[in-house]
Amino acid sequence: MKVMRAKTAGFCMGVGLALRKLDEAVAASAGRSGRLLMLGPIIHNPQALEAYAAKGVLRADSLDDIRPGDTVVIRAHGIPREDETRLAALGANVVDATCPKVKRAQLAIAEATADGRRLYLFGEAEHPEVRGLVSYAGGPCLVFDRQDAPSPPGRDEPAAVAAQTTQERSEFEALCARLATGGAPLVVLSTICDATRRRQDEAAALAREADAVIVVGGRESGNTRRLADVVRAAGIPALHVETAEELREEDSLRNYAIVGITAGASTPKQLIDAVQHFLETQAGK
Repeated sequence: MKVMRAKTAGFCMGVGLALRKLDEAVAASAGRSGRLLMLGPIIHNPQALEAYAAKGVLRADSLDDIRPGDTVVIRAHGIPREDETRLAALGANVVDATCPKVKRAQLAIAEATADGRRLYLFGEAEHPEVRGLVSYAGGPCLVFDRQDAPSPPGRDEPAAVAAQTTQERSEFEALCARLATGGAPLVVLSTICDATRRRQDEAAALAREADAVIVVGGRESGNTRRLADVVRAAGIPALHVETAEELREEDSLRNYAIVGITAGASTPKQLIDAVQHFLETQAGK
């Protein structure tokens, strides 16, 4: 078995920055009173979250859990605008670990819809990043995914269209072209992260050479799930795992001469290394 690994598999800039801020908060919390909390999971990777829990980092899933004097780290996905306002008034020490590209998308949406035009947002409605993006819209908002693309707005319905930062770029471009057929004045916002595009391009390239691709990352991670979608769209198997342990029961691996490895933007390097080591060990048998 030959093993191929994508060059950019693993942490993107935004995740790396968020975790550096959390690490700094952990170091600064030593000897301090008050709790250290992340507001929601800082990234979508359960193994990373377990490691921070072992360091004493607590998790708040609601602003009602915050007390004055707490140090609160905002997750990489960002939070809704109204939650930012309320959090600032709670007397906590706030560390904003929102990915800069998510923050840029939030502000772009606010600017484009300040006149009240409708926002069409391509993304997962229940994803925390999307809930934050929607909160910056100055007018009505319609969130949709690939299964329920809306009808194009009419000529007298000015609109803006944006995407969750981890969506697939070619799908978004096709959807924008479809929305434009209604003749509406359409503002298209470039909100998809380049790191997402690079990972998806590499996944597609692996799929052209490999017999199967292992996608490593949390099952709650949208960008990781989309990497698996890219591989499957190329017509080859994609095995989405969180850890190398899951591969021990995967009998189909012995059928593949070439196996690719890629990983989501919130997957720690050691988890990817462990998968590669396991596959290379199997290749030597």
